[in-house]
Amino acid sequence: MAENAAISATDTSGGGAPTPMMAQYIEIKAANADSLLFYRMGDFYELFFEDAAVAARALGIALTKRGKHLGQDIPMAGVPVVSADEYLAKLISLGHRVAVCEQVEDPAEAKKRGGKSVVRRDVVRLVTPGTITEEALLEPGRPNHVAAMARLGGANGAFAIAWAELSTGAFAVRSTEAGRLLADIRAIDPAELVVGDALFHDEALKPVFASLGRLARPEPASLFDGATAEGRLARFFDVATMGGFGDFARAELAAAAGLLAYLARTQVAARPPLGRLARVETGETMLIDPATRASLELTRSVAGRREGSLLGAVDRTVTGAGSRLLAARIANPLAKAAAIARRHDAVSFLLAERRLGDALRAGLKGLPDGERALSRVALGRGGPRDLGALRTFLEGARETAAVLAGAEALTHELGEAAGQLRALPGDLEAELSRTLGDDLPLQKRDGGFVAAGAIPDLDEARSLRDESRRVIMELQATYAAETGIRSLKIKHNNVLGYFIEVAEAQAGALNGTEEARRRFFHRQTMANCMRFSTGELADLESRIAAAAATALKLELDAFERLVVLVCEAAAPIRDAAQALAVLDVSAALADLASAENWTRPLVDDSLAFRIEGGRHPVVEAALKSGSGDPFVPNDCDLSGEAGSHRGGAIWLVTGPNMGGKSTFLRQNALIAVLAQAGSFVPAATAHLGTVDRLFSRVGASDDLAEGRSTFMVEMVETAAILNQAGPRSLVILDEIGRGTSTYDGLSIAFAAVEHLHEVNRCRALFATHFHEMTALSARLDRLSNATMRVKEWQGDVVFLHEVRPGTADRSYGIQVAKLAGLPPRVVTRARDVLRQLERSGEGRRAAFVDDLPLFSAAASRQEPAAPAEPPAAVEALKSLDLDALSPREALDALYRLKAMT
Repeated sequence: MAENAAISATDTSGGGAPTPMMAQYIEIKAANADSLLFYRMGDFYELFFEDAAVAARALGIALTKRGKHLGQDIPMAGVPVVSADEYLAKLISLGHRVAVCEQVEDPAEAKKRGGKSVVRRDVVRLVTPGTITEEALLEPGRPNHVAAMARLGGANGAFAIAWAELSTGAFAVRSTEAGRLLADIRAIDPAELVVGDALFHDEALKPVFASLGRLARPEPASLFDGATAEGRLARFFDVATMGGFGDFARAELAAAAGLLAYLARTQVAARPPLGRLARVETGETMLIDPATRASLELTRSVAGRREGSLLGAVDRTVTGAGSRLLAARIANPLAKAAAIARRHDAVSFLLAERRLGDALRAGLKGLPDGERALSRVALGRGGPRDLGALRTFLEGARETAAVLAGAEALTHELGEAAGQLRALPGDLEAELSRTLGDDLPLQKRDGGFVAAGAIPDLDEARSLRDESRRVIMELQATYAAETGIRSLKIKHNNVLGYFIEVAEAQAGALNGTEEARRRFFHRQTMANCMRFSTGELADLESRIAAAAATALKLELDAFERLVVLVCEAAAPIRDAAQALAVLDVSAALADLASAENWTRPLVDDSLAFRIEGGRHPVVEAALKSGSGDPFVPNDCDLSGEAGSHRGGAIWLVTGPNMGGKSTFLRQNALIAVLAQAGSFVPAATAHLGTVDRLFSRVGASDDLAEGRSTFMVEMVETAAILNQAGPRSLVILDEIGRGTSTYDGLSIAFAAVEHLHEVNRCRALFATHFHEMTALSARLDRLSNATMRVKEWQGDVVFLHEVRPGTADRSYGIQVAKLAGLPPRVVTRARDVLRQLERSGEGRRAAFVDDLPLFSAAASRQEPAAPAEPPAAVEALKSLDLDALSPREALDALYRLKAMT
């Protein structure tokens, strides 16, 4: 109350100093200039000046004003503390950072200092997109990574990216290079990327940061100091050297130390609860560039939603941690056959042992998110419900370990998970179960979370507190009987404490006589009632307050003791959470394979790519939930001479629009992703040599912000493929060259296929409407023609969605246009024009086969025909002396010219 008054008492002349309250605010805001400042005042977080205007617009809350500063009104906006999470979520989603400023001193201490002293406040946390931990702000099934990038050695130095998830404690790092920076960042999918300011403004990296937009932000280069990086990391993990964690490159240490410094800055006094730093080896995972990742919609659809993506179609996990792990596996498929086989073994085992798989899923379903509860507790943001979540999590982990103990011959991955569950300390679960009650409050300050009987002194204090409350009710009845006022009530508020309240007309019974006044003394007069107290009521209030304070202190002490025990067991808890996630994913994939008739793929180190009866997982799922029509399966064999130096094969796929070419291309890429992520695949059989790099150029888009047309984007993405693909790559290309003129487009498509065949020597699917290109199969021995089957029926086209060897004779574009609803007149005219063009183009295919010119017409331009006789109208126009013509003569000449044409 006093502090609110301090704000309104700011100088109104424009020349005086700010009040102590506003001086405190200005000082704290200056130290956090790049963040919105949530300034705690009682039950609200207040924002002032420009922060208030920004927050009011973003949150749709009222912008008010209070007091003046330098002669100007002070804009103000506020949000209730109890509902701050929902406002934080909106601000973070809009790209804002928020500095949370709390009272760090008891108001009573400020009063002791006297004068105009205000309660001390300080920023206790910076809330940024990558550092949120609140359950209400996080998606259960989606990781929330914060990443840091470093480079050592100047412009040509080595790059590294470190990333962590503060809500789970995951911490990893990897080396990278300039050419794959964006691909590696998108694979991590961070909510926030921090970079040294000098590196952030490097001209050569401008396209990378432009593509990332507001995800990337500069931080002081001192955070990434390579000379001190290892020492800073070693001190954090309390070890003498980082050598025991792995063999890290200097750039990797710099990136990891920079990220650690950033987390320390945002968490202020709280120590980030991170696990061991893990190093991801180059070549461990399939490289998927950003365009391919977006094109294939691996974890999010083009609309940015989970629905419609590959992850959305295959995720049958029952825990948040399992869903996050599956998302990570799909985003980063493995590239080593042995590691992939271990994941397939786990799925195969649970598919064969369905009872075990069903028991695991039943036990895991509804299990709390132990990882995230642990992180909140370790950061000092946890409450009784987080401890309760850990209690339930530990119970579930113990029960899951018991289920696995009854199974024989567990696979490597399942056995490792079982071992991690057995390593959990049983005494922690027992202590949490003994201490915590059943109905837990959200905040520890509310009390009431310790079970009855857990702490004898607490039971005694609660008994005194609760007994005193019963005495209050008895005292109320006694006073009512003494005074004859049946409506007399004993009430309580934070200002007066306990008091007796009666209607003003009845107050004479309490203050009408000297004797009554000695018994009841006046406290407060309200508009329609009066309030009194007594000596025994005041004494009872003191005893109740003391008992309540004692009870709360004992509960808070118990809470802190449990927090210490949880933090001591953080490593095994985190390992167990990961083990349960592995079990969840393996059991979910087994359930998926059983329900959808998916098969185990053979993945080895060959160059094979042979799929029989392949299906598109997302389209098939959509058909089942929609029309119910079956998906038409198709084969694909890009093996070439598997294992030889010649490399993989290329299929040139022709056929009509709407015939299913793009679906066929995508489904084979998605089958490769699923197989290497460790899943079974939607196919009758599949034999895949590991794909080290996946490239997909399907669909059209522009980049207006960068001034790039659809065709320019297409060419940039195609160039990336042709410059990077190798023998172990899988390339999916659709309609290259369609964005420019026919001759130019066919020339580019022709050259691109030849380059893929002769230089990249990769496995590839190339869909095209340039039917002239099918003649390439006569010269390129590893190129095969395939086409989408269609049937014509009474002038309409029926799409069969079957892939067969051979070529399409035409594109059926007019039939598709008719299906789209073009006016009949336009369709009829288009058919007439097509017939004329086809007659004039006869013989071109034969010439194309002979010596592979693009078009015979193009070649004919090299021999110009004799000039034709100029029309009479042209000769008449040349004879006119335009400068000598009057307006009337010019009009007459125009009529004569028109008559000649």
